[in-house]
Amino acid sequence: MTTEPVEPSSGDTPPPGAAPVPPAVPAAPPVPVVPPQPEAASSAAPFIVEPAEAYSFDELSAGPDRAPRAPRRPRPVLLAVSGLVLGALVGGGIGYAIQAHRPPTPLPPLQVARPSYPAGAVDPTAFAADQPRPLAIDGDLQKLLVTAPDGSIPWGDYPDKPSWLSVGEIAERRGDSTREFKDLNSRGFRRAVEVDWKKDDVKYRVTLVQFTPDRASEAKVRASLYHLQPFADGANGGYKIEDEPRHWAESTEQYYYGHALAQRGTVVMEVEAFGTKPVNPDVVKDIAKQQWERLV
Repeated sequence: MTTEPVEPSSGDTPPPGAAPVPPAVPAAPPVPVVPPQPEAASSAAPFIVEPAEAYSFDELSAGPDRAPRAPRRPRPVLLAVSGLVLGALVGGGIGYAIQAHRPPTPLPPLQVARPSYPAGAVDPTAFAADQPRPLAIDGDLQKLLVTAPDGSIPWGDYPDKPSWLSVGEIAERRGDSTREFKDLNSRGFRRAVEVDWKKDDVKYRVTLVQFTPDRASEAKVRASLYHLQPFADGANGGYKIEDEPRHWAESTEQYYYGHALAQRGTVVMEVEAFGTKPVNPDVVKDIAKQQWERLV
């Protein structure tokens, strides 16, 4: 087939004067009929769902590699607990039903009769004897102290007239001040007074220490700690003169010591003497006797 134009022939030329004839339209070629072809299998084939009967529930849940599960057995602990709970409920219900059908128990009255005592006369003497006794010593302790004798001089900064004394000041004059402070406070210390003087190179100190009424026994204990000789008839205490010298605290200076102790009610009296030579026992006894007579 060629695409070059064909020169028209004389037969194809229309006669003169005739109307021109339009060119004929070529007919459309017939549509070829394609015969049906069989469908070929491809990778894009549609998903085909197989019937449900092909799979079972056990295969889907357990899988092909797991063994079938054994049947579950009842647990004994659960059964025992269930039995206990059920038994308690049943027992409580039966007990409540039995108690509900019983008649009510009458309660005793809330008010009772007041106790009665026979009338009797009170003996004033016996009643007064049964009452707690007043303190043997009360009031101003400074008035009960002896005064410095004539011819004496003050002993340093210590008071030469009766003065009040705190528990801390008492503890400071002992070897173990901390222990003495705790001991006095734990044994019912109430108050104390003191007077000091110096005469004939001997230093004297008289102290009255009073304890609380409920700790009067502490005063008796403090007065009986030493083996003393009596200084007066009826005196609850005694005196002692030491022959061996002592040392002042934190010093090498020596002194000779003499003291007297006595207890009257809740008060402990103490007379102390410090000398450069052995103390005269008669002087200590005389001071102690004078102080005791003021307490009686």
